[in-house]
Amino acid sequence: MKVELVQLAGRDGDTAYNLERTLEAIAACAPDSDLVVFPETQLMGFPTEENVAAVAESLDGPSLGAVRQAARERNIAVVVGIAEVDAGRYYNTTVLVTPEGIALRYRKTHLWASDRGVFTPGDRYVTTLWKGLRVGLLICFDIEFPESARALGELGAELILVTNGNMDPYGPTHRTAIMGRAMENQAYAVMVNRVGEGDGGLLFAGGSAVVDPFGRLLCEAGREECRQVVELDLSRLETARHDYRYLEERRLPLQGRRVDHEDGRREWLIP
Repeated sequence: MKVELVQLAGRDGDTAYNLERTLEAIAACAPDSDLVVFPETQLMGFPTEENVAAVAESLDGPSLGAVRQAARERNIAVVVGIAEVDAGRYYNTTVLVTPEGIALRYRKTHLWASDRGVFTPGDRYVTTLWKGLRVGLLICFDIEFPESARALGELGAELILVTNGNMDPYGPTHRTAIMGRAMENQAYAVMVNRVGEGDGGLLFAGGSAVVDPFGRLLCEAGREECRQVVELDLSRLETARHDYRYLEERRLPLQGRRVDHEDGRREWLIP
């Protein structure tokens, strides 16, 4: 499976600029790429309490509509973050868009300090089957909690996709966390972070990475804008799980409840 990581500098509250750069990056993908991944809240940047109502969009809004069209035209899947509005509430959301449409929506469950008061936390973890692979989504701060990735593991995740908006001085924290989450769940993990300056003097740390099911870094970006292309050897999943399987051998169960849907989606509901 061929995955492209697009590490960009965004503009908070400037959807037109961010969308234009997102569409340009999708158009520049290699013809044989399967998946392209962008940072957290890529389309809107990080909103505030004052402007979230003006910038947030629903899943059927114009920005995701443009991404859906681009994914269909390029025959590629896209993982991208948005500020979502639904029934008067706002969510830090990441979606998996395939050429057929929105295959998966995940709302960030662990809100960072600047998320609080702006977003409502999500209440579930989600996975779906895509090209025969069980794929799950996480967002930034989520990966600092082992239970988040473990919930995806409970759902059978083989590929964990993380949209990231991590800033200095916490870059090393996420480097360590993404390696641990992949190893603990014997799954591939792809994390794509933002770079450059954000509102409030934040400096985003970059460091986008791909980690194999043994917890080994396959690639790691620096602190500048870049595109990285990685081929995932899916046979490593079975190799990593051949002699031992952490999920089957652990002694403590994870709280929550699993729900299976007829369309292949699986959810882990937070109690």
